[in-house]
Amino acid sequence: MTQPTFKEPAHDATAKPVRTRLYIMFVLLAALGGYLYTLRADAVFSCPARGYGPDQYLAYCHAPQYGDYDHGAFWFGLEPGIRDYVTHAQVLFLGNSRVQFGFSGQTTRDWMAAAPASYFLMGFAYWENYTFERALLQKIRPTARFYVVNMDDFFEEKETEPAKAVMYSNDLLNHYGAKRLWQWPHRQICARIPSACGGNEAFFRSLKTGDYVRFADKSGRFPVAYDSSIDHAVVADYVPRARVFFATLPADKRCVLITMVPSSKTKSGTAQAFADALGLTLIAPQLDGLTTFDQSHLDVPSAQRWSKAFFDLAGPRIRQCLGTAALAAR
Repeated sequence: MTQPTFKEPAHDATAKPVRTRLYIMFVLLAALGGYLYTLRADAVFSCPARGYGPDQYLAYCHAPQYGDYDHGAFWFGLEPGIRDYVTHAQVLFLGNSRVQFGFSGQTTRDWMAAAPASYFLMGFAYWENYTFERALLQKIRPTARFYVVNMDDFFEEKETEPAKAVMYSNDLLNHYGAKRLWQWPHRQICARIPSACGGNEAFFRSLKTGDYVRFADKSGRFPVAYDSSIDHAVVADYVPRARVFFATLPADKRCVLITMVPSSKTKSGTAQAFADALGLTLIAPQLDGLTTFDQSHLDVPSAQRWSKAFFDLAGPRIRQCLGTAALAAR
């Protein structure tokens, strides 16, 4: 009886390399997917891109792998021309993010255009104070003839984390440079595919005026409140440092105004005592019905109302100082 014969299947020499290539492809696709997810969830693509414009850049994106860009943009001069706009601004605003949201918008633009005067809002987020802005002014050397200083925590000595990072580490130049580079694909991709970007809070800044524009999925409405009591310890602490700081500004003393942009805890009494101790003028209108979007920063309608009231009171002094500067330049 003839025994059946079995032939062993022919060995396919290409099977193993094909499987290897497929495995590598799947690994790469998984890695790419994870990277894209990180960009969307934790990096620049977690923020909207609607605030870009001819002179607007992304100053802040609320994401673990992006966060602050503004400090590096100024300190390292990453945004072309931004230091020149600060240098040549006739009116310079200093302070934290409250001054940014308090004066950003059409009211300030219209008033300055009518003056006419160039201006720059040089406030910063992260509760920035004079330790960083003083050092920045020394680098930029502005020629402003009028200064508006938001007294709110401005003369604290403790350096903020973003300020310390850029002031003492040139190694971060590449880090902030990379953040700047990421703004190009962020802007291009999200303009074409809006769903590619998230709705995390983001601030965009104007190169020419320093104005902030904020985008966020959620905002509240919280009433402003005024505190007329005086914190004498704060006044005693701030005044010596303020005297030294104001002496470095290239402007006459009467051309420096103190203000206090309202919040849910507006320290009105302390601000007035601080200004009085320095012999400076405080202009900080106390309007009813103002609201903030986060218990700290004025929302857009309130900011426009409040800044109009500020310019109604401060306008004559600003025009007088700018007029004197114009005469001196002739």
